[in-house]
Amino acid sequence: MATPELQKAAVVQQGDEPRFEIKFLPLPKLGPTELLVKLSVTGICGTDIALASGKLGPCCQILGHEGIGRVVKTGISVDEKSVQIGDRVGVSWVRDSCGDCAMCLHGEEMRCVKQVHSGRAVDGTLAQYTVVPFRSMMRLPEGLSDEQLAPIMCAGVTAYRALKICGAVPGQWVVISGAGSGVGAMCIQYARAMGYRVLAIDAGNKKGDHCLRQHAEAYLDVFKHAKIAQAVKDTTDGQGAAAVIVAAGSSKAYQDAFDMLAPLGTLVCVGIPTPPDKIQFHPLQFIDNGIRVIGSMVGSKQDIGEALQFVQRGVVVPDVEVVGLEEVPSLMPRIATGEMTAKYVVKLE
Repeated sequence: MATPELQKAAVVQQGDEPRFEIKFLPLPKLGPTELLVKLSVTGICGTDIALASGKLGPCCQILGHEGIGRVVKTGISVDEKSVQIGDRVGVSWVRDSCGDCAMCLHGEEMRCVKQVHSGRAVDGTLAQYTVVPFRSMMRLPEGLSDEQLAPIMCAGVTAYRALKICGAVPGQWVVISGAGSGVGAMCIQYARAMGYRVLAIDAGNKKGDHCLRQHAEAYLDVFKHAKIAQAVKDTTDGQGAAAVIVAAGSSKAYQDAFDMLAPLGTLVCVGIPTPPDKIQFHPLQFIDNGIRVIGSMVGSKQDIGEALQFVQRGVVVPDVEVVGLEEVPSLMPRIATGEMTAKYVVKLE
């Protein structure tokens, strides 16, 4: 399949007030064990904003890690019987992993010490073409639109994985803190699909309306409830939640979460506060109540496959707004405010 010499990409200038510019760049070089993928869409994630602003260290000039596309060329060492031109693939945060370490062998490649991240170590998916290692190729099913698939590559699988390991059982209350975010909104949908009662927490009426449209059973506005943990207890008949998923990058959200949990409940850490922020606790709080605190980070290829099954069944429907690549420079600063509720998917073709 013939490919052009140049591609369009959204190029970031990293800084406190990052700027994006649409440029024509050469296509990425294809290594012998790599696949060249023509991307049709990519989602925009909060991590892209954090990388652009320098909060997560250095980044590449092209961000993005929720890409959907098709293979258009294979490296000279790739077995032609193993992959076909036109195969549909996804590109996620973990672009590559070693495949040999204890974490990879345990199905936890997102914790591989040699993992390579899209947009951080290699150029991401806010461009028309990208390369992926054949060994990390992620085949995707036909039948779903690119726009519905893209959010599952990061926001969707992050939400699914956090709920998968939270320890709650159907019928119990699960709190989603930061529920109006991209990950938070996906948490609401997956939690409902798993049979949990969903209590969403965020700030303001706009976020509340968005959470209720995602089918949260109840919504608590932090602007209206000074004692948000007590409001959770009141909503759950004094019991507290079986699990709290903190999707907000706020130390206060984490601090409040401890008091929202029922005995033997689980706090799942997903959102990332800025490095100087600290959270205080006394071990007696864990000892007396038997609560767990666990971390969850995106998900494995197996998790992505499982998360996609919910979309295929129609019980999870990503709520997306499609924009063009040329809109990215003006859109990114607005997303960075945290006030927007839409999950944006960029059309690259």
